[in-house]
Amino acid sequence: MKKAAYNILPSTEEVLKTMGEQIKLARLRRNLSAELVAERAGISRASLWKVESGNPACAMGIYAAVLHALNNMDKDLLLVAKDDEMGRKLQDMNLMTRKRASGRRK
Repeated sequence: MKKAAYNILPSTEEVLKTMGEQIKLARLRRNLSAELVAERAGISRASLWKVESGNPACAMGIYAAVLHALNNMDKDLLLVAKDDEMGRKLQDMNLMTRKRASGRRK
């Protein structure tokens, strides 16, 4: 079977690897076995291993399921792109363009 190709930048690969390591450390700090977390998340141990290694082929839903299995850590996903500085700057630039008021009313 042919592996799917992903166009992922090296910096993004590093982010995924770091996130996987952090998920694994969270599991170990809670003293939970890989089997138990995989069972709670409804995935195989192989899928959990992919998450913990930061595999880019792993679906976002699987990451969310694993985080939920680690005592509701999936709520942290709400922090993703919460503070969109660049988007806000672009939005503010559009707001700064002066618009004319509509014609006078009598």
